[in-house]
Amino acid sequence: MIIGYARVSTEGQNVDLQTQALLRVGCDKIYTDRGVSGSLISRPGLDRALARLNPGDTLVVWRLDRLGRSLVHLVRLMETLGRKRVAFQSLTEAINTRSSGGRLIFHMMAALAEFERTLISERTRAGIEAARASGRRVGRRPLLTTSQLEEARSRLTDGRANAKEIAGDFGVHVRTLLRGLDRLDAQDG
Repeated sequence: MIIGYARVSTEGQNVDLQTQALLRVGCDKIYTDRGVSGSLISRPGLDRALARLNPGDTLVVWRLDRLGRSLVHLVRLMETLGRKRVAFQSLTEAINTRSSGGRLIFHMMAALAEFERTLISERTRAGIEAARASGRRVGRRPLLTTSQLEEARSRLTDGRANAKEIAGDFGVHVRTLLRGLDRLDAQDG
């Protein structure tokens, strides 16, 4: 049996491109995960696909990164498939573990993918550090403005409302309000 697996990272993305490619290669059954990160080892669709596989079956993915993000996870998954005598195929990278050459290519591609992710992570960290060093704010904008936080502090201080009521008035969670007030106190401090 040929089992396909497709994954997208966010609910807004679509698995159609992947599922069409999997159907073209003759997948008997396709399992999907929508809005699930590839960094998670356990994913509902992947878990169901793995449970369905029997000796002699093949697990097919559209692209290697749909299966997993870390080299360690991918290698462990390949070892698990090997113990079950299940082959693996990645369409985009033309990897097929039914051959020794396919297994070699898989390990090389997985190592390169891990290397690329590490480089991206290092560049991102360097960019954040450079931005901080030049005095730029890093991260998303605060949900509450300074004037809203000052109003909230005033209402709390004179007892007109509690934190939960104020947070509700501003449409934020209480923790968001309290973190904002802590940040305001630190600025004033």
